[in-house]
Amino acid sequence: MKKVSALILSLALCVGLLAGCGAPAATQSPSQSPAGSPAGGSAALTGKVVTNGSTSMEKVIGALIEQFKTVQPGVTVTYDPTGSGTGVEAAKNGTADIGLASRALKDAEKDGGLTETVIAKDGIAIVVNPANGVEDLTVEQIARIARGEIANWSEVGGGDAEIAFIGREAGSGTRGAFEEITETADVCVYSQELTSTGAVVTAVATTPGAIGYVSLSSVDDTVKALKVAGVAPSEATVLDGTYAIQRPFVFATKTDEPLSEAAQAFYDFAMDSANAELYAAAGVVPAAN
Repeated sequence: MKKVSALILSLALCVGLLAGCGAPAATQSPSQSPAGSPAGGSAALTGKVVTNGSTSMEKVIGALIEQFKTVQPGVTVTYDPTGSGTGVEAAKNGTADIGLASRALKDAEKDGGLTETVIAKDGIAIVVNPANGVEDLTVEQIARIARGEIANWSEVGGGDAEIAFIGREAGSGTRGAFEEITETADVCVYSQELTSTGAVVTAVATTPGAIGYVSLSSVDDTVKALKVAGVAPSEATVLDGTYAIQRPFVFATKTDEPLSEAAQAFYDFAMDSANAELYAAAGVVPAAN
């Protein structure tokens, strides 16, 4: 009987030991998401995102791409500064995930299967050679200069010097926005038509009597930005609408086809109001405030 009792006691002890010495309870693994991952701790992604289009959006897209690397280091985002028209076409034919346009999409482009998302607003600065004494022009005076109706700076309060009107090539988003706002489409008389924003800045800076239009974010100390109807171009005056010559920065995407997971992540990052300072640093006003 004592042997039976001892056997029962031994079995009970074994059961207890097994319960106490079994595999340890599962513990919460630390997050594997990179620092600064999107809200909700989404998993790290891999892949490539192709953007293509507006040269005026270079600073904005460059800033977004650089910061996005810290969020999703496994995703490569490329930017090809080909001009707004080419970027819109690239989005339409699928050679780019996101087309970049520094103008609103045309009805025909929307009807052709594209959706526009405004990511920021940009002022178009009217710039002159730094030696020019003119400080302020009205939209109508700017339009008359563009049409060739005002050909000498003396006609608008400047010195006796011939005006050289410099702008962008046909298809440029900056040109399209400028001509739409000033109502000068197809009637501008250009001294030079150049293929990038930087080229316009350089030409105005080095050409006596020159005037041109560039993205506000591209203005540097080699040129002078004029007031328009008494209002200087700035982030504040673009935001409150008092500066007259401004345009949208647009993402163009296919309406009926979803973006890849990587492209959607970049799109969402660009629209996140937490990244507003990136836009401000690039000299534009973010749409997400």
